Amino acid sequence: MKIESHQYFALYKPDGYLSQFMTNDKHAKRKKFLSDLHDFPEGTMAVGRLDEPSEGLLLLTTNGKYSTYINKSGVEKEYFAQVDGIIIEEAIQALENGVEITVKDQPYITKKSVVKKIEIPLLPARNKKIRDERHGPTSWISITVTEGKFRQIRKMTSAVGFPTLRLVRYRIGDFTIDGMDKGDVREIFVKW
Repeated sequence: MKIESHQYFALYKPDGYLSQFMTNDKHAKRKKFLSDLHDFPEGTMAVGRLDEPSEGLLLLTTNGKYSTYINKSGVEKEYFAQVDGIIIEEAIQALENGVEITVKDQPYITKKSVVKKIEIPLLPARNKKIRDERHGPTSWISITVTEGKFRQIRKMTSAVGFPTLRLVRYRIGDFTIDGMDKGDVREIFVKW
C-alpha cells in the first residue's frame, strides 16, 4: 500500500504579491509571486487566495484534497480590516447579519459572520503605504466568515459605507499569523 506524504505551509503573504506561483500573462512581468518568497516543493498550491493588496495568512500544500476541504467545508477565516471612518454599530450588525454584494455579476447575500470592533492590531509595516491620519479617521474590525467569495470582505465593508483600506487575514481554522513577519514561511502539521 502506497502512503502519500504531503507537505503543508503557513505563509504571511505580504501586500503586493499575487497568490500564485507564476503566470503566462505577458503583461504581468513586474508582478511578484509566491515563488519569490520561498523555495516550495514541486506541486505546492495556495489554499484559497488573497488579492494583491491584501496580506496575511495563506496556507499552502501539496495536497489538493486538503485545499478543496478548506475552501468548501465552512472552515472559519478571520480577517482584520482597517476601514475608512469610525465604524458604527449599525454597520457592524449589518455585516454580521449578511449584506448584499455582487458575485460573478449576480447579487449575493453573504452568510452570517462574527464582526467586532478591535484596537489597532500589532502588524508588520506594509510594503506600500495606505494613507495617513490627514485623510480622516479610520477604525479596525475583526470579521470571521465561513465562505470566501472574490474580494468578499472588501465588498462587505463597502456595502455598509466603510470601505476597507487595509486587509489582513489573521486566521484560518486553528492557524494564525501570530509570531510571523511578512514573508515568513513555516511548515505546519495538519491532522487531516
